[in-house]
Amino acid sequence: MAMEVATPAPAPIPAPERNIVLAPATTAIAETHKKNRIQVSNTKKPLFFYVNLAKRYIQQHNEVELSALGMAITTVVTISEILKNNGLATEKKVLTSTVGMKDETKGRMVQKAKIEIVLGKSDKFDSLVPPVTNGKTPEEEANADTEAAVEAQEEAAATEA
Repeated sequence: MAMEVATPAPAPIPAPERNIVLAPATTAIAETHKKNRIQVSNTKKPLFFYVNLAKRYIQQHNEVELSALGMAITTVVTISEILKNNGLATEKKVLTSTVGMKDETKGRMVQKAKIEIVLGKSDKFDSLVPPVTNGKTPEEEANADTEAAVEAQEEAAATEA
């Protein structure tokens, strides 16, 4: 009869230390969760969609960060200039850089130009842009109140008759 002897399992061999370097594209993904950042594309939405969105972000957060790659850089500069020339924003910071990206057609790494423009709320902003309440401007709120009052009067008149 053979006897089995239990032997302890060998201790795990520690893995060698690894230095992990994050590529710029990876860090850019982590930064996209900013609440006041708009990543502009010149193919997805019209110019004034971004202008109005930037106004809303400035209203909510007191500043907005406009960001774009490659050919969309001119769109970001145009949005920025519209807001500045209308007295709605002041330029706080402009950053330019290049980002390594994989080209879908050739499958190789290419460098893309990147721009980030941070605009702050101007002193005149609140006098130029009406405040938004519940997603409605004061004029829309007033119209809704007037319509509600008219409906209430009509209902009261209908119940009296």
